[in-house]
Amino acid sequence: MKGDVVNSDGAHVAVVINSAIFDLKGRKLYDLKGSRIYRLSGELVGHLNETGGSLRRLDKSTDSLFRQLPHGDVVAGTGMTPGRLTKVARDRES
Repeated sequence: MKGDVVNSDGAHVAVVINSAIFDLKGRKLYDLKGSRIYRLSGELVGHLNETGGSLRRLDKSTDSLFRQLPHGDVVAGTGMTPGRLTKVARDRES
């Protein structure tokens, strides 16, 4: 399974690949079991809401687990800025 993670404001902050969550630079941050987010140490830290399709949305309480890239940085492997990826994610949602 592959999909995008957006925060409560709709900004693209991470990518889900199989049962792992990666930041936008490709670093593995968390394990995902169902909708539960676990630190790599095994500690439960939050939940991820499925919005349908490949897009998943964070609760406000879970936003702090993911930091956004500074404006203008290019997301690894995409050639796009986070703002552009956010627009793509929103287009998929509608």
